[in-house]
Amino acid sequence: MTPFQTLFGPIGESRSVSTHPRPAGFSRTDTSAGFSRRRFLAGSAGAALLLGLGMSFNLFTAAPASAATATFELTQNDVADLTRVEQYLNSFTTLRARFQQYSVGSGDASGDIYVRRPGRLRVEYDPPVPVLIVADGMLVSYYDSDLDQVNQLPLNASPIWFLLRETILFDEEITVTQIDRQTGTLRVTMHQTDDADAGSVTLIFNDSPLELKQWTLVDAQGTEVRVGLEDVNLGGALANELFRTPTPRTRYE
Repeated sequence: MTPFQTLFGPIGESRSVSTHPRPAGFSRTDTSAGFSRRRFLAGSAGAALLLGLGMSFNLFTAAPASAATATFELTQNDVADLTRVEQYLNSFTTLRARFQQYSVGSGDASGDIYVRRPGRLRVEYDPPVPVLIVADGMLVSYYDSDLDQVNQLPLNASPIWFLLRETILFDEEITVTQIDRQTGTLRVTMHQTDDADAGSVTLIFNDSPLELKQWTLVDAQGTEVRVGLEDVNLGGALANELFRTPTPRTRYE
């Protein structure tokens, strides 16, 4: 089975919460085959998302040059742009948007995304994709309604953790590998410093004024997922109900 590529990387190779009775001591949270920390990071951020979401999902004070000198030396202009990105992403704590997603193998998908920092995320895919992704402040849950199963990992082990931080910073945990500037566009490519082989995320902003419009995720196998945002709304209240952890329809005794 080819894993379904979500906004934050592939899912679908294993299911960690079944609808069958659980043996004593069984935990709903499972980081076994197919859902290791590396697999989550391979697609990362949220968002990142934004984000943050980003792509992850610490997405975003400017990253010390030492965090990126292996492949990319930050100039004064780079540091200034990273500071602008930080200020922009920290200027709001909630976001709502439509998204369009494309990846080779999974094709096109679309849906709605909701972010409330710190720690909250909801991604609803339009039919026929049966996937709901929710971060509740502690766990990221991937719910497949067709299989009635949930996969979970700690939020800080997901590709979106940096976009959901209370304060988003480029720090030593993120290595910036490229900054591209074109007319009206700013692109920032990065990976997690302690797991460079897991993949990378490129955040794409409209410039003047700065606005996050797209991100591209490349996993360890080179699979690329492109995500575009539409009808973006920043600020405003988002109900707690949106970020409630999904529960299989078949409840455990």
